[in-house]
Amino acid sequence: MGSTSMNGSGKGGTGEGGDGSGGPVEGTGTPAGAVRTAEERDLGEAGAQLSTAPVEGAETAAGAPGLGPVGWARWFWRQLTSMRVALILLFLLSLGAIPGSLIPQNSIDETKVAAFRERHETLAPLYDKLQFFDVYSSVWFSAIYLLLFVSLIGCIVPRSWQFVGQLRSRPPGAPRRLDRLPASTTWRTAAEPEQVREAALALLAGRRFRAHRAGDAVAAEKGYLREAGNLVFHVSLIVMLVAFAWGQLFKSEGGKLVVEGGGFSNTLTQYDDFRSGSLFGTDDLTPFSFVLDSFTGTYAKSGPERGTPRTYEAAVTWSTPGGTDRKQVIEVNRPLEVDGTKVYLNGHGYAPVVTVRDARGEVVFQDPVPLLPIDSNVTSTGAIKVMDGYRGPDGEKDQLGFQAFFVPTFAGAGEGDMFSQFPGLEFPVLALTGYHGSLGVDSGLPQNVYQLDTSKMEQFKAANGEVLKQRLLPGETMQLPDGAGSITFEKDVREWATFQITRQPATGWALSGAIAAIGGLAASLFVQRRRVWVRAVRGEDGVTVVEMAGLGRSESAKLPEELGDLALALNAQAPTAPEPVDATAEGATT
Repeated sequence: MGSTSMNGSGKGGTGEGGDGSGGPVEGTGTPAGAVRTAEERDLGEAGAQLSTAPVEGAETAAGAPGLGPVGWARWFWRQLTSMRVALILLFLLSLGAIPGSLIPQNSIDETKVAAFRERHETLAPLYDKLQFFDVYSSVWFSAIYLLLFVSLIGCIVPRSWQFVGQLRSRPPGAPRRLDRLPASTTWRTAAEPEQVREAALALLAGRRFRAHRAGDAVAAEKGYLREAGNLVFHVSLIVMLVAFAWGQLFKSEGGKLVVEGGGFSNTLTQYDDFRSGSLFGTDDLTPFSFVLDSFTGTYAKSGPERGTPRTYEAAVTWSTPGGTDRKQVIEVNRPLEVDGTKVYLNGHGYAPVVTVRDARGEVVFQDPVPLLPIDSNVTSTGAIKVMDGYRGPDGEKDQLGFQAFFVPTFAGAGEGDMFSQFPGLEFPVLALTGYHGSLGVDSGLPQNVYQLDTSKMEQFKAANGEVLKQRLLPGETMQLPDGAGSITFEKDVREWATFQITRQPATGWALSGAIAAIGGLAASLFVQRRRVWVRAVRGEDGVTVVEMAGLGRSESAKLPEELGDLALALNAQAPTAPEPVDATAEGATT
């Protein structure tokens, strides 16, 4: 097919801001404004604007920013809005999220933070100073976040305008010496130059190149998706940052423990614990309510996975104001969703029903008492508090408290604490230790409903002087000494479930941004921006000479391959002409 050069060596400045772009020449370190070689001047605009990267190094002839406040401000802005700094800030943001994942956060669970403080008396003050317990609202994390936001916007805006300009303009004309480009080929053909140019224009347009006639050549360009993907990636990062910030400012989340037969209404007073963003208002709570009809939990009964949950679901009936009741089963990772608010199933336990009678035999307390699990087999502990209505043997008002220990499947009698051997409700036992006196609820200070403050209480003693404590089976009763009353473990053990009620706005935007970022990154990594020129001119002997060359944004073996494929396709329409016969050599042979 004639003389061919498909070396892909990158000659002619194919890199970022390559020849003609005003930036350094790749591989040479030649600064902008320096005297360029004749080879570089040949490319001209052909090698320019293969990228939307901003031009660097043009502040002064020496390549350094001018002194003075304005010069330093410009220099700082260029550094902040450079892609290098944006990547550094993104890396710092990822590092900053590590302590937020490993260290308990006040915004998520204040109880775990308090427990961490008790266990680590030396580290806790240091973490307080570094704001490690409030990472995502800390000054340093917010500073990185805002700087990254500004940096990305500063990167994207000029590149976007430049990219729009490139889309509106035509590919630049062919340089004078096509044989100096990284990949080139040439051949002679009997076809007319105009026919070759028309065939090349149709061929390149058919291969989805943007092509047009430019003098005696056809200029074409392809791979705009690379820069579009690059811009989409960075815009998507901004969308994700905005969505994250919006979600943190307007979010709300809280927990609620509901016993079978009990319900929940989405008002602030109904929550066991509640957290929200700084711009969230109570009027933003979605109005709805639900009742826990039943909880179903089944577990593997044999084999190495004994005790592993098989079924874990809560059947609820829910409604909105003025709406009809609707039923739904909430499972792990399958929440109930009402107007943007999601109700997740978090945990499960048991609530044995107990009845407390006073010295007169009157019922002063009868309710299911939720107890908190302490192991995977739902060994549970908690407190039973009788605050009002109880009167002792002398007829005076008093308060009762019982420390409760419950196992759904009793492991058998023995020394020490009892424990459960299976999470299912197969052999329930309730152990109680009784107290009387002041529960401390009248002090006005908040109390943990699952813990018993015995500092102002006296423990019941049996007739032999030992502490009164007893294990009860369903239906059994523990009598309090001196006719002080009794407590009965009824033949009814209800189950409870904990729910996480969450409203996290802008999650759809965050997900869309993440998907778009992956797509944009894939396009920017795997699509190559490249240009192809085809020149067809009549030679001195009257035979048409076809020159074809390509130039890529970066070195790649695919460019010579693609150019070779195009050359073969064009050569089929403008076949290689036979080499002219040398008349002198022919006469000598005769």
